[in-house]
Amino acid sequence: MLQSKSDIAASPSRHMAGAAAAMLALAVFPSSAFAHASESGHVLLLPTGYYLAGGALAVAASFLALAWLPPQALERIWQRKQPLGRFGDGPRTVVSLLSFVFFAVLVAAGFWGSRDPLANPLPLTVWTLLWAGLTLLHGLFGNLWSWLNPWYGPWRILSPLLGRHASARSRLVEGIGLWPAVVLFLAFAWFELIDPAPSDPARLAVAAGGYWLASFVAMLVLGYNQWSQRGEFLGIFFSMVARFAPLERKDERLFLRWPGAKLLDTTPLPASGVAFALLALSSVSFDGLSKTFFWLGLNGVNPLDYPGRTALIGIGTMGLVATFLVLAALFLLALGLGRLLAGPGARPAPAAGLLVWSIVPIALAYHIAHYMTALLVNGQYAVVALSDPFARGWDLFGTAHMHVSAGIVAGAHSAWWLWNCQAGAIIIGHVLAVLVAHSLAYRLYGDNRRAALSQVPLTVLMIAYTVFGLWLLSTPAAG
Repeated sequence: MLQSKSDIAASPSRHMAGAAAAMLALAVFPSSAFAHASESGHVLLLPTGYYLAGGALAVAASFLALAWLPPQALERIWQRKQPLGRFGDGPRTVVSLLSFVFFAVLVAAGFWGSRDPLANPLPLTVWTLLWAGLTLLHGLFGNLWSWLNPWYGPWRILSPLLGRHASARSRLVEGIGLWPAVVLFLAFAWFELIDPAPSDPARLAVAAGGYWLASFVAMLVLGYNQWSQRGEFLGIFFSMVARFAPLERKDERLFLRWPGAKLLDTTPLPASGVAFALLALSSVSFDGLSKTFFWLGLNGVNPLDYPGRTALIGIGTMGLVATFLVLAALFLLALGLGRLLAGPGARPAPAAGLLVWSIVPIALAYHIAHYMTALLVNGQYAVVALSDPFARGWDLFGTAHMHVSAGIVAGAHSAWWLWNCQAGAIIIGHVLAVLVAHSLAYRLYGDNRRAALSQVPLTVLMIAYTVFGLWLLSTPAAG
């Protein structure tokens, strides 16, 4: 990742607080720094005061949410809907076909465009506009990927040629859950975080084109819905994030709801779904942790003499897997301790499958905080590169000669707004996560007191999660 840090000095007390938080983070939930591999934007270090105040506010908000907000009152709030109109599926095929054409142009640009990751539109689109920006849009507007994905339109055109054979073959995958998506997401995370050159345009073009082709063949053979709901990890990931969005589309009607309300309408995920959600969080968390001075020093690497990704493949691979295993173990441990405090009544598997949805608000909040500066700066590079995708001197959108300014995130005034937005997003996300978890626990136990007791261990982990996210924004990083 191409990344630079601002020159904000860190006091000794800050280093001590950061090291303590990182040690705690190794035993709690990961941060959700939905990372991309070509970040070049400035990352402004969060001041220590914000870090400490944010942790204190998270503790206070958690206590108030558990002690003073009855789930019955929350349920009435969650169920409120404001109708906005109708929105049909008519243009979906056309939008997907246009998305496919755009994707094909990007892959071609990866092979025949500029070799510079900051001048080629493929890595900028994949790692900034798609992985960082589109994730944020899903948290605001709902499941856009069901329209924008580059498979649906081509599948609608070719699927009639297969007749009924695809529906018969689809039965082969009905019992495998989301395990194909888990495997593919792990491969994606390894490529993004461990591979020596994930932003190399040609290398990324091979990976992206190969994934599109393999997924399209699976959709033709097994059926679009079967594979998109079990193996197409991007669609599954975006659909999970979209559960937080205040916009809901049901029976071609649009409604406005409270952010996070749709998380309460979910059914418990199977074991493979829980694993997918935890892997999504742990992998992006490892991206944030793996570049800190603390992590590099822990593995005998001098952060001031960063050796490059190739030298860290072994360490990175073990860290990626270990982070997932630690997260899964601690999540299940928190649920088990909560069940002991509340008493029997909720079976472990449904409880895990339901309560894992409560992590989504914190994950999305840290995504906003972590990628705010990258989107502001790298987004400008993307606008420039898209106007001349093959480096031929074109100016398709009149932006090829636009000046990219990092000053948008520089200066005291900009830094103040960015710091407040970052810290505020994480704290608000934490509060919403506690409220969602409390309401889900009430569904499991049917009693306010038992639901609150069951949430104490998970709330402690959520608080540590929030503190860890704030620490990651306040500690220097290398690479």
